[in-house]
Amino acid sequence: MSRPASRRTVLSAAIAAAAGAGTLLSSAAAAPAAPASKPTGLGLPMPPVDNHFWTSYTDWRSGAATGTQAVAVPRPGLVIGAAAGRRVYIDPHTGKSATWEYASWTSPVHVSPVPATEVIASWNAHTPAGTWLQVDMRGRYSDGTATPWFVMGRWAAGDADIRRTSLDDQTDGKATIWTDTFSIDDAASGLRLNSYQLRLTLYRKPGTSLTPTVWRLGAMASDIPDRFTVPASTPGLTRELGVPRYSQNTHVGQYPEYDNGGEAWCSPTSSQMIIEYWGRRPSAADLAWVNPAFADPQVCHAARFTFDYQYSGCGNWPFNAAYAASYPDMSAVVTRLSSLTDLETLIRAGIPAITSQSFLKEELTGAGYGTSGHLMTVIGFTAGGDVIANDPASPSNAAVRRVYKRAEWERIWLRTKRYNASGSVVSGTGGVCYLYWPARPTAAQRLALASFGIR
Repeated sequence: MSRPASRRTVLSAAIAAAAGAGTLLSSAAAAPAAPASKPTGLGLPMPPVDNHFWTSYTDWRSGAATGTQAVAVPRPGLVIGAAAGRRVYIDPHTGKSATWEYASWTSPVHVSPVPATEVIASWNAHTPAGTWLQVDMRGRYSDGTATPWFVMGRWAAGDADIRRTSLDDQTDGKATIWTDTFSIDDAASGLRLNSYQLRLTLYRKPGTSLTPTVWRLGAMASDIPDRFTVPASTPGLTRELGVPRYSQNTHVGQYPEYDNGGEAWCSPTSSQMIIEYWGRRPSAADLAWVNPAFADPQVCHAARFTFDYQYSGCGNWPFNAAYAASYPDMSAVVTRLSSLTDLETLIRAGIPAITSQSFLKEELTGAGYGTSGHLMTVIGFTAGGDVIANDPASPSNAAVRRVYKRAEWERIWLRTKRYNASGSVVSGTGGVCYLYWPARPTAAQRLALASFGIR
């Protein structure tokens, strides 16, 4: 199961901490105000989720480049062309000071069709040793004011150069960064984020030709209404995908420096299951650091290389997506879905999903536990419409496959509010999930993803 819900603890220190290694642009130059939300062509309200990603050669040639260069082959991406300058970065987790060359790219303004209460960024990149990257976001609120630049993550696939990290203590009094999520502080006020830009800063060791390569950058913006329950969807698919099964609990006590060991590794364990479903896995050389007495060393590897040194856990959503996309020709995003019907669309196309949910023991029949936050992998549906999940919170790999009642599962995944064991109202994730798929999907997979605005 996941660690306790400290990932949603309110942050309180000054926004000056957000500047970090990046140079902030004037907030007065932020995105222009967006128009009011419009109905669809059918006269229906727009769905409460907007996925927008920059992925093509044309995309990377848009925006504002300072030392970066778009490349077209073998996969469209962004690299360092000629470094724009040098910066000193003092790693807050090691105290190590180092000078880095950098180049940056700032996206065009994206006016979201969903004025948002939350925004979660995702990126897919190759960061060889001696390189790393930072993703920042700024935008404009519905009241016409601008946000500062917020750091959404500092990422490296390895951990020898910097310690990958989210950044606490970012707030402007209207919104706060909760580990990996931009969130409006008072959604009931009606304030929303109408538009945003993302800034990507690429770093490398000075005097080298090293470069990160970024293939995907974007975000999911959403405005999910507060709800304790959701209407049950109608079953529409019977199918089960052959996803490998791994238990996080077989790793309890292993490498406690990564969030107390396997008891909190639901996210990387789920990520590893789907990475291997797509035929990717770490090499023997990659796993040489793992104690050879440990079974399934790739799960230990996933925990180490998704670990967020600020959050002190392996459950940073974009970091898990970035880890999955570090494997050859993989794509990954963090998004929200609206029902199990959406998951059926993905399963029908052969795409499993990692979902985030929280519940009391009595709310999910057959789980045998309660949790303030947990990730599991949805791999199919029974003839009766119930959910087939690979649940890493199982005593063994053989016990990982579970069948959960459809209505119960849908409720605990999609709600945004719930009662905890003491009767207090706490938050739910509102349909958050990770999607991983090959960079060259089949036509059916491409259509399934496109139905959610993911390309």
